[in-house]
Amino acid sequence: MKSKFTLSYSIGLLLSFFTSISQAQVAPPPSSAPDTLRVIQIIQGQRLREKTLDSATSLQTIAGKVILKEGLTTFYCDSAVINKRTNIVEAYGNIHINQNDSIHTYSQFLRYIGNERMAYLKKDVRLTDNKGTLFTQDLEYDLKSSIGKYKSGGRVVNGKTVLTSTEGIYYADTKDVHFKKNVHLVDPKYDFRNDTMLYNTQTQVSSWTTPTVIKSKNGGDIYSSNGTYDLKNGQAFFGNRTVIKDSTRTYVADNSAYDEKTGIAQLEGNAVIKDSVNGYSVLGGQIYLNKNDNSFLATRKPILIFKGEAADSTFIAADTLFSGVEKVDKDGKRIVVKKDTLKKETVISLKDSAVVIRDIKDDTVKTRKPFQGDSVRNKMLAARNALPNLKDSIASAMKTNKTDTSLTSPLAAIGDSLVVRKVMMDSLSGLTGRSDSLLVRDTSAKKAARDPADTTIRYFIAFHNVRIFNDSLQSVCDSLYYTSEDSIFRLFKDPLVFSNNSQIAGDTIYLFTKNKKAERVYVFENGIVINKANEKMFNQVGGRTINGYFVDGQIDYVRAKGSPAESVFYPQDDDSAYIGMNRSKGDLIDVYFLDKAIHRVKFFNDVDGTLYPMRQIPEDQKYLRNYEWLDKRRPKSKFELFE
Repeated sequence: MKSKFTLSYSIGLLLSFFTSISQAQVAPPPSSAPDTLRVIQIIQGQRLREKTLDSATSLQTIAGKVILKEGLTTFYCDSAVINKRTNIVEAYGNIHINQNDSIHTYSQFLRYIGNERMAYLKKDVRLTDNKGTLFTQDLEYDLKSSIGKYKSGGRVVNGKTVLTSTEGIYYADTKDVHFKKNVHLVDPKYDFRNDTMLYNTQTQVSSWTTPTVIKSKNGGDIYSSNGTYDLKNGQAFFGNRTVIKDSTRTYVADNSAYDEKTGIAQLEGNAVIKDSVNGYSVLGGQIYLNKNDNSFLATRKPILIFKGEAADSTFIAADTLFSGVEKVDKDGKRIVVKKDTLKKETVISLKDSAVVIRDIKDDTVKTRKPFQGDSVRNKMLAARNALPNLKDSIASAMKTNKTDTSLTSPLAAIGDSLVVRKVMMDSLSGLTGRSDSLLVRDTSAKKAARDPADTTIRYFIAFHNVRIFNDSLQSVCDSLYYTSEDSIFRLFKDPLVFSNNSQIAGDTIYLFTKNKKAERVYVFENGIVINKANEKMFNQVGGRTINGYFVDGQIDYVRAKGSPAESVFYPQDDDSAYIGMNRSKGDLIDVYFLDKAIHRVKFFNDVDGTLYPMRQIPEDQKYLRNYEWLDKRRPKSKFELFE
């Protein structure tokens, strides 16, 4: 025991002697020398040797649990060689650089230039800042600026996120990593690939300014050349007309933002939604989407386009467009789910509230059940009137959901507007939960035609200044409701439908379509059909209700019913010369069209009429009570809707 203690004590004295020699020979820099020149101190080692190469060069070699120190940086290794004149260290085996207990670097080889504070590490290099870890085989690390570079491939692991690239630069002060060439980010939700990306290991925010392909693990692709994605909070911002695709839709806009927690996305600037499965597109200056309930709200001159056969599409413009979905069960019953205080769900079927109107054509009058369509209009008006009255709800939501303005993400700037739009969409969804909204629905036919896999029905609502253009038919109104279940356009408040030289008006109009073409029109209250014969003569038929039918998109037959129904008609002889004006009334009036003009008129029950010769037509008999030719309101082309 005594001999071992003496030996250990002697080695300790020897190490202290060599350490003192090293410290004495590597003198502190003069006051005129740069501050970056520091003394490399030997703190620990089991074997120490010094070898003189020439009069100016002397090397120190130390091995066995070596510890070196320079300022606040500590070096650990198995062995090291120190050049006292150049202040350069080469270290070997199990190297660990501890930089002020904040950054730790590991490797199997190190060349450290003390005057420049530059470290060159090779083989199994690992750098960690307690947030993320960088792996590479060759790293150039500047301890002075805390910047590391690799050029032969590297990988950063941060939790469940892994980033790889050919080249990279690590900035320890800001926790940023700049990846270059063959960049690949793998996240539990997304897969990124591009040539340049900036990633922060602390905030977990990635940014890029080069073409980037992002694939969602749930399906869907994103093609972006500029964007930011917060992997921690699930917030993303995209610029430069990023293209976002999922299983059924494509989204494009100048700028886009998405918050995964709320499910709300915001598209700004020439925004486009294209649904290839359901055959519609939406354009607008601003579109908000709620992915949780699959709804969207479009403003700033929005346009809804239903794709038809060939180039015959239907264009709908309005001040505001809203769309949502309803659930139906396998039997085609609409499902409304309500939650009580115990969060139990109650399923309500609304099948029995449907009203069926049979086709009425030829000379046979068929009946229908009492009209229940007023509920649609009332709820439409309620939803429309609710828009300016949401101030209190919005203020409350913004107060409780205030976005953290300290976020570096661009979403911070639009956080409040996302909250506002969510309140608006939630309110609209509640107001349009329709228990008896369908006027016409043959439940047996719809049930047979519906795909059993269909579980949702999409509906569209348009508010204010609604204009519809199709090559064969045009329309205007204040408010519109359309559902994919029955393909009926419900037009409210001063609606007009134009077909060639004919105009249809009334208090409320339902336009039935099939295969994206007009099939039938139904007018409620104060209905009137005006057909322009020439600049001075207008054929007219009016009634309490009007049913009109289309063939190949052209109006073919009209039936007016009222108390009574009335008509003004200019008959022609075999040479197409006008023989006078017929003003008549009756319980029913049928009007038949040929070559886009009225060809024949038939009257039923209590018929009373007068035929006036052309030169004896009284001025007060030329027009029905609610006659008004409003061709100036008619959209003349689809391009008008984009103005």
